[in-house]
Amino acid sequence: MTSKTILTVTNLQRDYQQGDSSEVLRVIKGIDFEIKQGEKLAIIGVSGSGKSTLLNLMGGLDDPTQGSVVLKGKQWSNLDPTQRAAWRNKHIGFVYQFHHLLDEFSALENVCLPGLIAGDSKQSEAYAKELLAKVGLAERLHHLPSELSGGERQRVAIARALARKPSLVLMDEPTGNLDPKTAESVLNLLMALNKDLGISFVVVTHDPQIAMQLDRTISLVDGVLGPNLD
Repeated sequence: MTSKTILTVTNLQRDYQQGDSSEVLRVIKGIDFEIKQGEKLAIIGVSGSGKSTLLNLMGGLDDPTQGSVVLKGKQWSNLDPTQRAAWRNKHIGFVYQFHHLLDEFSALENVCLPGLIAGDSKQSEAYAKELLAKVGLAERLHHLPSELSGGERQRVAIARALARKPSLVLMDEPTGNLDPKTAESVLNLLMALNKDLGISFVVVTHDPQIAMQLDRTISLVDGVLGPNLD
C-alpha cells in the first residue's frame, strides 16, 4: 500500500535583499520533492547551503519568493497569519539544535504548551505525561530545564514537538549540541517514536552518520538539490 504524500515542495525559491543595495541573494534555487506519511527524511549539506531556510519554508515560518509548499492539502501562502499559526500548531512539530524550552516552566508545562495554545488543556496534560514517559522522563515531570541534563532537555523538546500529534516533525540539527553518546540515544529515541507513532520526520543535519539511519537522504548544495545519497 502506497503511503500518502503529506508535504509537497514545488519549484521552491527564496531570495533575500542584500541590505540597502539592489543585490539579491538567492538561497533556495528551485527545489522539488515530496514527503510521505511516516517517512524519515534527512536533508544534508554544509553550513550555508540553505538547509535551515528550506526547513523554515517547509514549516510555514517563511514565505517563498517563488514556488509553493503544500502541507496536508493546504498551501502555506494561501493562509492568513491566524490560519497559518493554527495549521502549523496542528500539523507541525519543531525541534532545534538548542532546545528553546521556557526556563520558568517545568518539563510537563513546556510539553503542555502547544495544547494550551489550542485550548485543549485537560487532554494536553494527559498526553504530555504519556509522551514524557515515552522519552524516559516520567520521573522528571516537574523539573525545570535548569535541573535537567542537555540530553534530557532535548528529549523534553522532542516530546513538546509531538504534543499535538503532528503529521510532520521538522528538526534542525537536533543532536548537534549533544555529546556523541547522548546524540545516539536521542536518535534511537526518534527512530522508536517514528515506528510507534507513524509521524514523518525531516532531519536537517551535516552528519552523514545520522542521515544513513533514516529512510531517504537528499543533499542540498548551494541552494539546489545535489546527488541522491541513498
